[in-house]
Amino acid sequence: MEKITILAVLSLLSWSTANAQFISGISKTGTTAASFLEIGVGPRAVAMGSAFVGIADDVTAAYWNVAGLANLPKGEVVFMHTNWFEDASFDYAAVALPVRGVGTFAAHFTVLSIGREPVRTVLMPEGTGDSFTGSSIAMGISFAYKLTDRFAIGFTGKFIQESIFRSSASAFAFDFGTLFVTPFRGMRLGATMVNFGPKMKIEGRDLGVIFDPDPTRSGNNEQIPALLETDDFDLPLNFKVGVAMELFQTQSSRLTLAVDTNTPNNNTASVSLGGEYALNERLFLRLGFNNAFERDSESDLTFGGGIQQPLSQNLEFRFDYAFADFGVLGDVHRFAVRLVF
Repeated sequence: MEKITILAVLSLLSWSTANAQFISGISKTGTTAASFLEIGVGPRAVAMGSAFVGIADDVTAAYWNVAGLANLPKGEVVFMHTNWFEDASFDYAAVALPVRGVGTFAAHFTVLSIGREPVRTVLMPEGTGDSFTGSSIAMGISFAYKLTDRFAIGFTGKFIQESIFRSSASAFAFDFGTLFVTPFRGMRLGATMVNFGPKMKIEGRDLGVIFDPDPTRSGNNEQIPALLETDDFDLPLNFKVGVAMELFQTQSSRLTLAVDTNTPNNNTASVSLGGEYALNERLFLRLGFNNAFERDSESDLTFGGGIQQPLSQNLEFRFDYAFADFGVLGDVHRFAVRLVF
């Protein structure tokens, strides 16, 4: 009962934080570039409603809270694939390697891509005979270190690029995270700031146009090559605070609950809630609610599960699945394979 009361109080505080921005009437939805960075990675975290900042105990911590990498006892690698909306594909891969006495290093790669599409114009709606593709990628290097046996910090540097046809925008960004294991029955407190960096501005050949500076005058040069000027946009900066703890834990079972608060620069604040039930640390069931109190959100209920199986003395196989309901946009299924070595 004491643990339930604590989590309830934390949830209430999170609700107050979320509503402060909601009441202001400003959401800033759709005002940043590189929105693919907001797509959650790892079915385990996603199935728990993306409430993972206070947990962050596997290789996907490189995304959720980089400080969590410092607590990995072994190396891990993960591969995730998702069929995103409108035939887009979302893929994520990461590897983490603890180095005794130094810290944990990780490398990760994210890509959102669309298939080849025909170029259409007003005069040629069936296609010009040319085609284009589009993609968004992020490549990062992370490092996490335990300052004490209970407190860890972590940093990530990453390169971001978005491209479509013959134009692109790129930037470098940073993530920072902390994770503290409290003396109170293993409760974990995490905080992270992600996607801190300069604005992105799209440039490229596709912005070239033929311009007539004065269409009302005859005899002037009507074929002046020019470039369209594009605006620059902020990255999707987000500050998250999370708490997690075991509601109960025995030799054969465990129930972990987690709460995260999200304060993004391109939407109203929100709260994420999630839980994970583990049976003999081999079978896992997960349930969550994502982006509670977020204005006009189409993302809410999530659930999933996983299995864990040793393959040898030094190799362990893990498979995870997550379902997410995006309302009118449809459902999304995530699959991932993790190896612990």
